Amino acid sequence: MSSMPMEVIEVIGQTMTKVIPVTVVLAVVFTVLSHFWACNPGKPWWRKRELATDICYWFFVPVFARILRIGLLVLGAAIIFNIHEPDELIAFYDNGHGPLAQLPLWVQAILFLVASDFMLYWLHRMFHSGGFWKYHAIHHSSEDLEWISAARFHPVNLFIGTILVDVILLIAGISPNIMLWVGPFTTFHSAFVHANLNWTLGPFKYVLATPVFHRWHHTSLEEGGDTNFAGTFPIWDILFGTFRMPENRLPESYGVDDQAIPAEIGGQLAYPFRQ
Repeated sequence: MSSMPMEVIEVIGQTMTKVIPVTVVLAVVFTVLSHFWACNPGKPWWRKRELATDICYWFFVPVFARILRIGLLVLGAAIIFNIHEPDELIAFYDNGHGPLAQLPLWVQAILFLVASDFMLYWLHRMFHSGGFWKYHAIHHSSEDLEWISAARFHPVNLFIGTILVDVILLIAGISPNIMLWVGPFTTFHSAFVHANLNWTLGPFKYVLATPVFHRWHHTSLEEGGDTNFAGTFPIWDILFGTFRMPENRLPESYGVDDQAIPAEIGGQLAYPFRQ
């Protein structure tokens, strides 16, 4: 067997050893929390519609993202910095490079979170318009919004809307070591904002995206589906006029108007190309 398939298998194995225990922890945490603080009372997450589809995305997306991220970092180093040898690539990316890598790791982590969230805000708005919507509509197609819905992203949406941003910032010089801090935070927070929780965090709703904040984004356009684009920091929505948090009201329904979106992952992956 050639080295490339072996490396891919190794990446899949490494990813699964992290994803499986994290999944178990998140399942337990949000089962307990949603039992006491559900935003939309009803069936528990493990009885949600299209659960099998969400589970497929939950395990497919981390593997796809990691393989593509590594490939783009290697390509970027070769094209921009003329680095080709495996040992040189490892040394180049190991602790970052250039001025950004000289900053303390905690500063790099904050810089990464703020810069990536700012870029993702505008990319998110882009995916709600024109020909990009058909890819992002897959994420919005879940009618039972739960923590495990967080990974439902079409690969095109994932590539442009997440992976490319990570690669740009790492090629710019930020150390991959920050992922030891940023990675767990983004995984938990992404599941958190999609969880069936009625939490607004009071005055902190202007500081950090919450489940209610993001659930308004997943409602119909008439209810506010074209608002709350920020993934982590609502300040972008406040600054650019897209913040929406109605007082004493909670969203009631989710999903998209297009009933042609298939329920299974295979059909969803093909859906944008049929439009």
